[in-house]
Amino acid sequence: MTKTKITWIAGAVAAAGLAFATQAVQAQSRGNVADAPIAYGADQIARTPTGLSMRGRAELTQGGNRMRADAVTASTTDNQLNRIEATGNVYYVTPNETIRADHAVYTASNDTIILTGDVILTQGKSVMTGSRLTYNVRTETAEMGGGRVQGVFYPQGSN
Repeated sequence: MTKTKITWIAGAVAAAGLAFATQAVQAQSRGNVADAPIAYGADQIARTPTGLSMRGRAELTQGGNRMRADAVTASTTDNQLNRIEATGNVYYVTPNETIRADHAVYTASNDTIILTGDVILTQGKSVMTGSRLTYNVRTETAEMGGGRVQGVFYPQGSN
C-alpha cells in the first residue's frame, strides 16, 4: 500500500470519525441498543434447527435501529443469537444514519455489522460510499474500506 493511499484512507477515516464521534457519546447516554429485544417480520418465516429464515420484506428492529432486506437468516445456539445474514437491498437505519448495501452480516459476539457491495452511508446531508463498511452497533462507529472510499462531509451548521 502506498503512502498516498494510506494518507487518503487515514484522512477519510478521520473525517468519518469526526462525523460519528458525537454519536458514540449519544449511544452511551441512551443505553445500549445491542441489549434491547429484537422484533422481526417477513412475508415468509421458517424456523430451522439452527435459527430462523425470513424471505420477502424481511425486517428486524432493535431499539431505534432497523435492518431490512429481501432475505434474512438468523443463526442461534441454545436460543442465543450468534449471527444475522441479510441479502438483497439491505438497509440498516438508526436514528442518526442510513446505510444501504447488497449484503450484511451481523456478528453478536462483537456487535458489528459488515456491509458489502455498493455501500452508501448517509448522515444528515453527509454521504460516504465504498464497497465495505464495518459498523459497531454498541459504539455506533463506522469504518469504510475495501477499495476507493468517497464522500461529502457537511459540518454542522453548513447549508
